[in-house]
Amino acid sequence: MLNEPGIIVAPGAYDGISARLIEAAGFKAVYMTGAGTAASHLGQPDLGLTTLTEMATHASHLTSCLTVPLIADADTGYGNALNVVRTVREYEKAGVAGLHLEDQVAPKKCGHIAGKQILDAKEFAQKIRAAVEYRTDPDLVIIARTDARAVSGLDDAIARANLYREAGADVIFFEAPQSREEIERVAREVKAPLLANMVQGGKTPALKAAELERLGFKIVIFPGVCMRAAVPAIEGALAQLKATGTDWPKDGPVMGPMDIFRKVGFDWWHDVEERFAGG
Repeated sequence: MLNEPGIIVAPGAYDGISARLIEAAGFKAVYMTGAGTAASHLGQPDLGLTTLTEMATHASHLTSCLTVPLIADADTGYGNALNVVRTVREYEKAGVAGLHLEDQVAPKKCGHIAGKQILDAKEFAQKIRAAVEYRTDPDLVIIARTDARAVSGLDDAIARANLYREAGADVIFFEAPQSREEIERVAREVKAPLLANMVQGGKTPALKAAELERLGFKIVIFPGVCMRAAVPAIEGALAQLKATGTDWPKDGPVMGPMDIFRKVGFDWWHDVEERFAGG
């Protein structure tokens, strides 16, 4: 897909049903959001609270219900270069198509909030070299993310991005440029396939996928698209239940159990049951 024309649009999944719905909507890749994983599985904010095993296990759940590639957040690699090697191995076993590692100091923070710290650039480049050298699947895409823009400025972040590409990263994830002009400069000066992160309400201005493609970006993720839709819908349904004593909709169709089950593969499993479970 990286070698084909066009930009890869990967909406963010936070659980199995959101991953299924993304594929059913016709998208050719899915992004496993770290912030969404922390929120949905732990009920916690994106402050580096998830562990390698929790993230890799969650990734394996998503890949098991998808037929399209999964790009997974791997935070800082959960430690030094040795931990990065284990992270790559665990994510490979989980079946991901790509993972991104970031140059923040652990514990990391969401790229669109204040208070981040970053590693020495050469130290992080070594972590990328370790990830590249010890992947066993040559098709596993190693994505290097830099959070330096908010800490040490745009010039340093661009220099870091190019250093990480020289270290072997297949794709560069340049986090949180703060204007369209900065996005355009990144596209001109970073000599690598680029990933853009579109976070509603974040530091980066909203650009459509077609605009990013024209600028030269290869991948765009929309990590919050599913969770952002789900949270107000859930709050509204609970408010209705509390106020009226029923969860039946005021208007519109009723979604029964089978409607939900069919969105997560009921018909496939029923076919298996019909073929083999009857003796």
